[in-house]
Amino acid sequence: MVPDDLDRLGVPVHEFGRHIAYDIGAAAVTRRLAELLGVPAVLTQFSRLVIDPNRGRNDPTLVMRLSDGAIVPGNARIGAEGVAERIRRFYAPYDRAIDAAVADGQAAGAPPMILTMHSFTRYWRGVARPWHVGILYDGDERLARPLIAGLQADPAGLTVGDNAPYGGGLPGDTVDRHATARGLPNALVEIRQDLLLEQAGIEEWAHRFARLMQPMLRSGH
Repeated sequence: MVPDDLDRLGVPVHEFGRHIAYDIGAAAVTRRLAELLGVPAVLTQFSRLVIDPNRGRNDPTLVMRLSDGAIVPGNARIGAEGVAERIRRFYAPYDRAIDAAVADGQAAGAPPMILTMHSFTRYWRGVARPWHVGILYDGDERLARPLIAGLQADPAGLTVGDNAPYGGGLPGDTVDRHATARGLPNALVEIRQDLLLEQAGIEEWAHRFARLMQPMLRSGH
């Protein structure tokens, strides 16, 4: 998650098992969902403590100095040159990989849809979050609205966040850069992390989203 030359950013090993380092379970769900749908998936291979690829280049949280009470010593004194180097090594290749996947879809004649997968903590600052899953969007509801409706109709009786636990508008983020800027249907998925700790949960959520996405892929929306 952190290259050897960055020496774990000075962060204790145990902190890398927390949500501050990565979205727990999101990668496993993404891989399985992509397999079920037969679509490409683009994943990072580095911790967001190195640099957060879901932030805009000018976002002050692009490189975090402090994350949920944990100090990140290796980021404490990073300057503009250091940030630029991390953009070159980590952020830009991820961006290019998404661009390539979108271009491949367009070349194949299928208008791409972009679904970004994330996970969130059950508790935030001691307060329980009620949602099992949230769907985030910023103006374009073509993908978000049917996903929300489908999840609300799920027989499991899910509590579904509509632009919660976060708002969907984040200028310069992955969705903004790669979907909104191109006019592509998009949504950001947030699944509660404690539901993704076991393989059974990974399978359940991947299959749930596969069922919802399949008709939209067939129709082009």
